[in-house]
Amino acid sequence: MNPIQTLKRSLWVFHLNTGSCNGCEIEIVATITPRYDPERFGIRLVGSPRHADVLLVTGPVTGKMIERVKRVYEQVPDPKVVMCIGTCGQSGGVFFDSYNLKGPIDDVIPVDVYVAGCPPRPEAIIHGVVTAIAKLERREGGA
Repeated sequence: MNPIQTLKRSLWVFHLNTGSCNGCEIEIVATITPRYDPERFGIRLVGSPRHADVLLVTGPVTGKMIERVKRVYEQVPDPKVVMCIGTCGQSGGVFFDSYNLKGPIDDVIPVDVYVAGCPPRPEAIIHGVVTAIAKLERREGGA
């Protein structure tokens, strides 16, 4: 069985906060509660990027986080999907033009899926994960 077929059954997700206000984190926690129950589809949070298939990144990249973001990205094994959750990671959001803001996530690492919102609703986060699964399936078709 190739790795992408395995990923279609269970996506393990590692969350990285690069300097957000924690609004997105609250919505991520709401997403994994029994109300939405993504674990029934095999989607679960893991504690190490080395075990993850998906990297969820929230917040804009601050000066101290640039090297850490790159290091965590390199630790996630291939094939991987990077999801940018929230407006801050896409444009800086409310922190735009801050003295310590070094840019959006896609200036540091490649991003596959964007989930907009400040903060995004759990339904939007789940839709982003479905989009990530579809990207992995397309990669399988192209491989």
